[in-house]
Amino acid sequence: MEESRKLVETEGLDLAMFGQRLRHARRARGLTLADLGAKVGRTPSVLSLIENGKREPRLSLVEQLASALGVPVSELLKKQPPSRRAQLEIALEQAQRDSSYTALGLPELRVGTRVPTDVLEHLVALAGELRAQRAKPTATPEEARTANAALRGSQRERDNYFAPLERAAAAALAKAGYAGGALTQGMLLSVVAGHGFSVRFAADLPRSVRSLTDLRANRIYVKQEPVGGHSPRTVILQALGHFLLGHGTPRDFADFLRQRVEANYFAGAVLIPEQAAVPFLSSAKDRRDLAVEDLVDVFSVSYEMAAHRVTNLITHHLGVPCHFVKNDASGVIYKAYQNDGVVFPADGTGAIEGQRMCRQWSGRQVFTAEDRYSPFYQYSDTPSGTYFCVAQVDPGSGDAGYSITLGVPFDHSRWFRGRESKIRTRSRCPDGDCCQRAPATLAERWDGMAWPSARAHSHVLSVLPSGAFPGVDDVDIYEFLDRHSGD
Repeated sequence: MEESRKLVETEGLDLAMFGQRLRHARRARGLTLADLGAKVGRTPSVLSLIENGKREPRLSLVEQLASALGVPVSELLKKQPPSRRAQLEIALEQAQRDSSYTALGLPELRVGTRVPTDVLEHLVALAGELRAQRAKPTATPEEARTANAALRGSQRERDNYFAPLERAAAAALAKAGYAGGALTQGMLLSVVAGHGFSVRFAADLPRSVRSLTDLRANRIYVKQEPVGGHSPRTVILQALGHFLLGHGTPRDFADFLRQRVEANYFAGAVLIPEQAAVPFLSSAKDRRDLAVEDLVDVFSVSYEMAAHRVTNLITHHLGVPCHFVKNDASGVIYKAYQNDGVVFPADGTGAIEGQRMCRQWSGRQVFTAEDRYSPFYQYSDTPSGTYFCVAQVDPGSGDAGYSITLGVPFDHSRWFRGRESKIRTRSRCPDGDCCQRAPATLAERWDGMAWPSARAHSHVLSVLPSGAFPGVDDVDIYEFLDRHSGD
């Protein structure tokens, strides 16, 4: 009971889903609202508001309702609809709140027990098609960059630590009997099976998706090989995370991005559990030997995921501010996060992605190292302070390679392996004389004598892919599911 108390108090309720599960359990026992109200000391009108998702029940009432119905509290709190009918009722309620529907100016349609289920099927399908017809491209590049900047600000406010996601991962592991160490294939499948899903590996998975979930058969389809730098284990857990976290069809690109980050966080928290990682990192800090590569070895994950998890845990639990960067050999930034004051290059919207980092930063210097696939330690003097950084080209990032950098302010370098490094650079960026402008001697020698032919970047003139899930080809995924539906 104490576990359920914490869940309700800290995570809150999906009111619509809770109401549907409550109504389903009540009707299954042949009780009226008045019957149930008499058992818990509440009026039928109060219970009606709760069942319709209009009122949030107190913790004590949730426990009373579960007891009166003879079900565990966890049964009422599940995030899956109790039936197809309930799923349709929730979908129709959500559809009526969508801007594509409200723009029609129609009155609210209340769904009673006399409305046939096949009518609900038609209404939900029509609402979905209405959204699709009204959908514009998911976002312009400017809107996407703004959404990225806003999400990064939210991460910074929380020191990139999200307690509800940590608890969701811990609950999934506990349900599967996790006892510690790296997540084995058997334990991974137990985690998935514990929530009613199975995994199928498919060589013909559409190229536009990392995974594809058949919600009729509760199957998660993935490829056996890594996808976009993500291992199959990560992709499976990302897919599962969407459902355990209660994600619905994204409303816009910002919502899509938030869901994706949350699913990635969930996967990382399962593969590198907080309960195991925090003592490990604390012990390493006590020995002044913190190192990202040790998490790679202990938990059998990619260097990038290990670095991500360090940013999730190191500030919240160890009091160490930090920054993270993923960039290519030319310095173009793909991901970045900071709560330590470092100043990244940014455009007018505050977006970092797509900007080019200073040549003097470790994320670019590592590409000149003798062994780019081993940790490269460096101190960097910047206008915002001096930082100790460790960078490494992730071996799993393909032929081109992406550098992953974890950095901390100089005062915190004493906790890290590699702090004895003698490599120190000075960056004055965004001052053009630092690295963005050629030295005067070179400029004088070649000014007017060089004519480069730039690579064509057609994406600069295009909008982002359309659809609720950007870039996903609906025809491909539906044909795939149809091919495999009889397996």
